[in-house]
Amino acid sequence: MDTQMSATLPLAALQMAARRRLPSPGLVHHSDRGSQYASGLFQAALARMRARGSMSRKGDCWDNAVVESFFSSLKRELMDENIFETREVARQAVFEFIEVFYNRQRRHSTLGYLTPYEFERQATAA
Repeated sequence: MDTQMSATLPLAALQMAARRRLPSPGLVHHSDRGSQYASGLFQAALARMRARGSMSRKGDCWDNAVVESFFSSLKRELMDENIFETREVARQAVFEFIEVFYNRQRRHSTLGYLTPYEFERQATAA
């Protein structure tokens, strides 16, 4: 989370994820058409990782349903129910929603009703 929408925020998230997960070439990065994702800085980072960006077409949220579904869930299941006293409290709540609940407890129909963690664990074990 940041106070402005610049390329440095998603770039830092991408770099953190790449350090943690060590993705193979061919990774697909889903995003909307925000300027931070379309920036030369972010696109160059994807190229260095040999990753491919997947952005929805203008005005077509179904073109990138994966990321649209995630943000819809985040907004509906966390943000609509809470008023955060500080940015830090909000940051911690978003972290817990993603890392504790969404990735490890919430089952996803598109993953055969597995959690993202279980799905990835099974995929890498195969």
